[in-house]
Amino acid sequence: MITAESKQTIESLCAGIDKDAVQDFLVRMDEDYFTTFSPEEISTHIRMTSELDPKHRVRVRVTPGPSRRDGEFEIVIVGFDYLSEFSIFCGVLSAFRLNIRSGDIYSFARNAPGRALPRKIVDVFTVEVKAGETFEEAKQREFEHELQTLAQLLATGAVNEARERLNRFLIERIERMNEELGGLLSPVKIEFDNQLSADWTVMDVRSEDTFAFLYAVSNALAMRGIYIHEVKIRSSGDQVMDQFFIADRWGRKIEDSREQERLRMAVAMIKQFTRFLPEAPDPAKAMRHFDQFLDKVDKIAEDEFPYRIISFLAEREGMNMLAHLLGSSDFLWDDFLGIHFTDLLPVLEDFAKTELQPAKDSFRRQLQQLLDQASTFEEKKRVLNRFKDKQVFLIDVKHLLEPRVTPTGFSQALTNLAEVVIDEAATVCYEHLGGQHGPFTICGLGKFGGREMGYASDLELLFVHDAPGSTPFFESLARQVSEFIEARSKGIFHIDLRLRPYGEKGALSTTFEQLTKYYSVNGPAAPFERQALIKLRWVAGDEALGRRVEAHRDGFTYSGDPWNWENAMHLRRRQTRELVKPGQTNVKYSPGGIIDVEYAVQYLQLLNGKDHPEVRVPNTLEALDQLRRLQIIREADYIMLHASYLFLRNLIDALRIVRGDASDLVLPEETSEEFKSMARRLGYRERDRREGAAKLAADIRETMKKVHDYFLMRFDTLDANAG
Repeated sequence: MITAESKQTIESLCAGIDKDAVQDFLVRMDEDYFTTFSPEEISTHIRMTSELDPKHRVRVRVTPGPSRRDGEFEIVIVGFDYLSEFSIFCGVLSAFRLNIRSGDIYSFARNAPGRALPRKIVDVFTVEVKAGETFEEAKQREFEHELQTLAQLLATGAVNEARERLNRFLIERIERMNEELGGLLSPVKIEFDNQLSADWTVMDVRSEDTFAFLYAVSNALAMRGIYIHEVKIRSSGDQVMDQFFIADRWGRKIEDSREQERLRMAVAMIKQFTRFLPEAPDPAKAMRHFDQFLDKVDKIAEDEFPYRIISFLAEREGMNMLAHLLGSSDFLWDDFLGIHFTDLLPVLEDFAKTELQPAKDSFRRQLQQLLDQASTFEEKKRVLNRFKDKQVFLIDVKHLLEPRVTPTGFSQALTNLAEVVIDEAATVCYEHLGGQHGPFTICGLGKFGGREMGYASDLELLFVHDAPGSTPFFESLARQVSEFIEARSKGIFHIDLRLRPYGEKGALSTTFEQLTKYYSVNGPAAPFERQALIKLRWVAGDEALGRRVEAHRDGFTYSGDPWNWENAMHLRRRQTRELVKPGQTNVKYSPGGIIDVEYAVQYLQLLNGKDHPEVRVPNTLEALDQLRRLQIIREADYIMLHASYLFLRNLIDALRIVRGDASDLVLPEETSEEFKSMARRLGYRERDRREGAAKLAADIRETMKKVHDYFLMRFDTLDANAG
């Protein structure tokens, strides 16, 4: 407790400061504080706190350190007391390459009697500048500006926004200076003492002194809702011995041994996870999702489950995998991890065993075994969708984490799964409805038909049957299969039947006879529907009927009848005009978007398919290979189109994995965090994230210009007889 003599001395040193402000500080500050600092230091702190206001939530004072060695500084930060503030301060210190050698952190211990005055903090750090770095006046001003910005966010309750800004800022600095965070993998020893203080649990932390260590530990406490009242930071050689005076979010001591163990686990895991933040496409997103991950772990009923997680994540690859995964997609987290969380660890443990391109036979065998164990229709539906979700997740993760998985390999894996799921769903539904109504077949169209599926691709299907008197039955079958396979409205495996004859006005399942009449020279099919049939491919149901459908497609689409170039180019210009807003770049529909590559290939297939059956393939790259072999496309154009197609496919997948929406392919602003994270996801990992984003933006512009120039050169001036 402060003595009367010390109080008098402090008051005399605070001449000119509002007396109420001085008394408020002296009455409310933690008692240990007054035994740590001299009256002169205390008066300086009081003067700084008196200068706090809504525009200046913190005040900073930088002076030479106690030893007066070059590169050592004492940094005093006073401010209003906010949740997560100490961890924010530690993060900013790390971002400026300041190694914390010692520190004393205090906050008001009591509320103002009868008044709602804000609590305040005094944080005093002794820091050393990393070798080769400086902390001159300009950097000191930048340091204070960043603290002020973050404190303003905390003042408005925007804690998550402040954390995300700090994490991005910190990782950006770490990447620029190529800092090694491997030390964060070292063990940490944590002990709890509830006898030392009457009001607070004292947590002693001992570990190797590594860059960003204190930030990692304090951030772990803040993320778990732990209030940090006081901290004593001490370093000896390469070891740290930090003492935290803490309470839970309700201001109570942490006395339950299970709660202590959970906190011990959280600190150890977040400390290790921080090491891998630079590996994540979006470090801020990764840390936010990891916090939610730990919340989920806490709520798991099985006591052994958290320890299985610790064992798995103790391996370097386990934590690295999680950083990539949690820092890649809100879509993946929200739609799989949040719903089927208890499946996560087994899935990750199985990850290394998963084939790069799982075979259809393997999928079919696994799914049939599961369906054989289900007795009811609803149970089979649950089994099939649970299997689908798990396998889609594994394929997605494999694509995210395995550089060997090309876009074509990723698409093939999804296609294999989709074909098995559709075939098994159709079999279950057919039997459930009674069966015995003649043959039916299911054909794929669009990306599914072309084996070009990506993140959030839907399934464009065409149901065809060869039993004219059973149309109501097959209508019910098509509807039931569509409902049996559950999916997000705009997400992967959503069934789309709109490309059937007559579109939404047509029957859900058409007879083969009706199909041949609709898709004929004198039939009502529009030119774009003739073009769309290029992607048609038998995928499930009766194979013989499916091959008949494909044969009819070949005779109609590749008939050699004149192609309406004026209509085709008018449609492409309409897409650009109506589907792309001014000032935006749509990776699909803007000039030079992926549709220009696809249309270029499809137009050449239409022109040459009658005489060259080998170009009658639904896959864009396979068709491109055949066009090159036949010398319909020059070698230089082939190289450009092939590379551009793969680049745009990767770009589209990078957008969809974040948004989980196949329709939103508009590029974010080049200066936005979303664009920077997308650049990292695509491998543009320059030491400065802004440089990576700028390089990606330049590559996008160059690629789309080359594609559009080729498209115009090859097709814009063609008439019906040109080729």
